[in-house]
Amino acid sequence: MSENTVEIFVGVDVSKSTLDVQIEPLGQYLQVSNDDRGIASLVERLGELRPTLVVMEATGGLETCVAGELAARGVALAVVNPRQVRDFAKATGQLAKTDRIDAAVLCEFARAIRPAVRPIKDALTGELDAMLMRRRQLVQMRVQETLRLHSASKVQIKSLKGHIAWLDKQIVNIESDLGQRLRDSDLWRAKDNLLRSIPGVGTTTSFTMLGRCPELGTLNRHQAAKIVGIAPLNHDSGKHRGKRHIWGGRADVRSVLYMATISAMRCNPVIKAFAVRLKSAGKAPKVVIVACMRKLLTIMNTMLKNNTPWNPKIA
Repeated sequence: MSENTVEIFVGVDVSKSTLDVQIEPLGQYLQVSNDDRGIASLVERLGELRPTLVVMEATGGLETCVAGELAARGVALAVVNPRQVRDFAKATGQLAKTDRIDAAVLCEFARAIRPAVRPIKDALTGELDAMLMRRRQLVQMRVQETLRLHSASKVQIKSLKGHIAWLDKQIVNIESDLGQRLRDSDLWRAKDNLLRSIPGVGTTTSFTMLGRCPELGTLNRHQAAKIVGIAPLNHDSGKHRGKRHIWGGRADVRSVLYMATISAMRCNPVIKAFAVRLKSAGKAPKVVIVACMRKLLTIMNTMLKNNTPWNPKIA
């Protein structure tokens, strides 16, 4: 059977210096350097094969260059959560771990699971994502330093306060840069304006939703809830019906959405009325908050999808 009539799956294990590649059912393995020359040779090879699906793990940015080049060549690509791949490997009894084995596991994962091909983030979205990550790091450092301040000795206090002041300045600078980049793009400025018109949604929430959930506005409400991790998941077995729990998704987005929801429950007439109705029905406080988070997310998704401004009468 020729390469043009058989489904071809590719697993690419990404490390700092190399790319290990398994191609099935051709039974081919190759290793190239994770640099411009190696990526170019891999893109050329896969561009010729036109595989059904290429799968690689998200590795904190090491995969960005090769993923971008493959996507630009029109190769079907899915960048997946490493935890999913490790769980798959354990389920299939593959406990050993080397770069070559990992490439083979990714290839088999591609064939068996066929994760959805998602578009690569454009340049601005990638920049916003990186800046939001840096902002989270700075905020976490400020929290740690503030906690240390409460138990610090006199000789430590001056250093801690100086560092906290520096962190405050850096956070303000990065937020200003984020805002400027959004305002420089007509498309992103329009989306930012829509989101920030919702009572309870502020600058940080808008930045996070646009940078970390660029799919928002292209999904249905169930898909949107799932990627953020606020879709209740079943826990049933036989006749047993367990409690539904939220799990997975993008934890950093969920945290920001939580804070926005707490604010919206006070100042957003739609979310406030919804929360009151749930409380009156005897729902537990946590259930009320999660339900309000989901409603607020649905409102954001619908507004971006239809390009319509905030309107409490139709929200």
